[in-house]
Amino acid sequence: MVIAFVVAFYVPVIEGVVRIILFTLIGLTLFDLLLLYTQRHGIFARRTVTDRLSNGDINPVEIVVENHYAFPIHTTTIDEIPHQFQRRDIRFLANLPSRGSKVISYELRPVKRGEFVFGKVHVYVNTVMGLVTRRYTFDQGKDVAVYPSYMQMRKYELLAIHNQLTDSGIKKIRRVGHNREFEQIKEYVVGDDIRTINWKATARRNQLMVNSYQDEKAQQVYAVIDKGRAMQMPFEGMTLLDYAINASLVISNIAILKSDRAGLVTFQHKDGTLIPASRRNAQMQLLMEALYKQKTAFKEADYARLYTRLQYKLTQRSLLLLFTNFESHASLERQLPYLRKLAKRHVLVVIFFENTELRQLLDKQAESLEEIYIKTIAEKFSFEKRLIAKELKRHGIHTVLTAPQNLTVDTINKYLELKARGII
Repeated sequence: MVIAFVVAFYVPVIEGVVRIILFTLIGLTLFDLLLLYTQRHGIFARRTVTDRLSNGDINPVEIVVENHYAFPIHTTTIDEIPHQFQRRDIRFLANLPSRGSKVISYELRPVKRGEFVFGKVHVYVNTVMGLVTRRYTFDQGKDVAVYPSYMQMRKYELLAIHNQLTDSGIKKIRRVGHNREFEQIKEYVVGDDIRTINWKATARRNQLMVNSYQDEKAQQVYAVIDKGRAMQMPFEGMTLLDYAINASLVISNIAILKSDRAGLVTFQHKDGTLIPASRRNAQMQLLMEALYKQKTAFKEADYARLYTRLQYKLTQRSLLLLFTNFESHASLERQLPYLRKLAKRHVLVVIFFENTELRQLLDKQAESLEEIYIKTIAEKFSFEKRLIAKELKRHGIHTVLTAPQNLTVDTINKYLELKARGII
């Protein structure tokens, strides 16, 4: 309008038209103002989010916006999410009909455990004219705890209950030995081991019957988590420690479902948590709370202290799933004497991580002298990882070398393999 009046100063004939436009605009603005502000509660909004978020997983959040006006409106909704997410895109545009509502859905992926605080929900409202904007603020503040990945735990729990762990990429293991307990006599189906045919039952029923066996139960399974500096390395925003914590929660639940007893040991430069193995009803809740509260300064892990503690605390032969990381053969050599001592008394599985960044370098074609040098160094580090695994196996220590994203599946694979082979 300012430009229009400047032009009217030099062209007086259009001054009247400009004044009419100005007064019309003022009138429409006042009318727009009355439409938005005459109703005290024209908008209502509420956020729906669970009391717990699952670390490393996609967690849904919903905002319901209700229009109490008697005319359609345009809204801009801004949610104050916890600062840990460092996101500035939680802003949603929506058109709401008269007396209508809309559900706004978005997703959050936390990458660390702890307390997260949601703030207010702001809704900015315009009519179709868009001359005035009114802001509504709703105090939807809420404290939410980010727990180890209970979504993963539930996923594999359902698969285990329905005996469908193989459907999730968990390999079938050929069962050997006679470490299993008799369960029942059942009808023969294609694929059953013919060596288990029960000839007496077959003669009585006049059809093939086989003996069915199940794995021995009540074995002790401990997730042993290294909280030292080697576990500080990040992958997709999460530290290796948090990947280990998530996998520990899942494998503990699977062990209990398989009628074994699950326990937890954590350590770094000093003693950490120790929860004795059990399969009581409250054990999983106890483990989840303990894993949620794990804190670390990422100092050098003391394996000598770990060995002394387990020697004193674990009096029964157990399966120890040690989540750690070795980046060099030298780092392994310092801890190998203690690992060998643990392996003499328990079934020890050392689970450590591939460097996925190196894998990307190895898969990339080198096109310059510098890239050739870089790729050569990457191959050296990758080879050293395989050398570490080979060295551990040479001393009778079971080993899992895995990428962080495959940690849970590979850990369950190893557990099922050891049970099938009768090692635990």
